Amino acid sequence: MSATSPAAAPAVSTPSAAHRWTVAEVLALYEMPLMDLIWQAQSVHRQHFDANAIQRSALLSVKTGGCSEDCGYCSQSARHDTNLERERLMPVDEVVDAAKAAQAKGASRFCMGAAWKGPKAGDLDRVLDMVREVKALGMQTCVTLGMLQEGQAEKLKEAGLDYYNHNLDTDKDFYGQVIKSHTQEDRLDTLDQVRAAGINVCSGGIIGMGESRKNRAALIVQLANLPQAPESVPINNLVPIPGTPLADAPRLDPFEFVRTIAAARITMPTSWVRLSAGRREMSDELQALCFLAGANSMFYGDNLLTTGNPDAERDDALFARLGVKAV
Repeated sequence: MSATSPAAAPAVSTPSAAHRWTVAEVLALYEMPLMDLIWQAQSVHRQHFDANAIQRSALLSVKTGGCSEDCGYCSQSARHDTNLERERLMPVDEVVDAAKAAQAKGASRFCMGAAWKGPKAGDLDRVLDMVREVKALGMQTCVTLGMLQEGQAEKLKEAGLDYYNHNLDTDKDFYGQVIKSHTQEDRLDTLDQVRAAGINVCSGGIIGMGESRKNRAALIVQLANLPQAPESVPINNLVPIPGTPLADAPRLDPFEFVRTIAAARITMPTSWVRLSAGRREMSDELQALCFLAGANSMFYGDNLLTTGNPDAERDDALFARLGVKAV
């Protein structure tokens, strides 16, 4: 090989769908040279998706604040002093108007979030109306309502729900350091109900809460090794919120976030991997690196529940600069 000849790229081997990942295997991905890791993730990505297409979802908080849970990252917990006012469940017509506005700006999926431990029967009936009305617009529907009780997933399915979001948040071994009011097993039980009802699963985690690289790898393993990998995997970069226990969490190395995106893409090759919270703090260049590492979905619009998000005009400009299209 001459001094100017490029080195051969490492071979990419895509494990079968039945492959059970180990923490050691995913840690090995994290520890690869970054360029090799991104190359492998992009190669896997191109086997299953259009590399220049990004799915855009809008997220609306339909019921804000007053949640009884103690999630250490969350501004909506009633146990944290974050100066967030508690609001009632929004009227259905206001939710539909917001969905129409999001659709007009290019969002194809509309996600509705409510700050509950879980929905009560009367509240769920109103959410079912929201799902039906948004579905009638021709948009994909998603809700995140907390932990479900028996029979509620089936009602959501009947109303036309496409996706149910319920993140694992973090590795089971680190979970108790972030949340004490319920266990990760409670979350897994809700995911089991969602899957049994025939609803697509949206589940991911939050990176940068003080967890170790091994914890991050273990979270990816938990998601990939579910009986069926989530169809949608949101990866959130913690936005520290004053008044929450994680307000002073140290900032994560941006390249570690990119490595997490790549690990999610390689281990869950057919899932939509979504850039979620924390994107407003990312440069355009960092977002482009995440897309190269296999992210192909993003939240679109000015707000994510109670935290900020890049405005639609900035995202449109980024798409034009990168030559990617919205789906």
